[in-house]
Amino acid sequence: MDNSFQKHIVFVSIGGNMGDRLSLLKSATALLSEKAGTLVKSSGVYETEPWGFTTNANFLNQTLKLETTLNPDQLLETCHAIESSLGRMRNIAGEYQSRTMDIDILLYDSLIMDTPHLRIPHPFMHERLFVLKPLSEIAPDYVHPIFQKAIRQLLEECKDISGISVYKINA
Repeated sequence: MDNSFQKHIVFVSIGGNMGDRLSLLKSATALLSEKAGTLVKSSGVYETEPWGFTTNANFLNQTLKLETTLNPDQLLETCHAIESSLGRMRNIAGEYQSRTMDIDILLYDSLIMDTPHLRIPHPFMHERLFVLKPLSEIAPDYVHPIFQKAIRQLLEECKDISGISVYKINA
């Protein structure tokens, strides 16, 4: 049986703190819809403090729910290509830094995957308010496949005290 067209539900976190942040979020959403799959749902936009490093530039973050036929490796490759097309310069050392766009695969169906280049579910999502808050908005009852807890419960238990607020978009 050919599973190449099997549809998968994935959640991705998108965000950046350089350039026209809102325009870059919109571009990332459009490119993901075009190249990765069908956009099913998107969270509101949140302004958040940097996580893991210090800078004066706050991030705009959003979570998207997509339906895709891509396998996890193809999805990761597509996300990296979109980041690059939006001006992302990867830090070879792997340290956190300011960026135009970061796209992280949070969840892929109920898959648990741990390879040198990709871990699903995202290994730090349960520690990050900027991931859990928008994810809880669009998938509060989705169960984390490792912790076996709903996203809303992970949000309640999250110890991250970083600043986060709904970003007011001017019409």
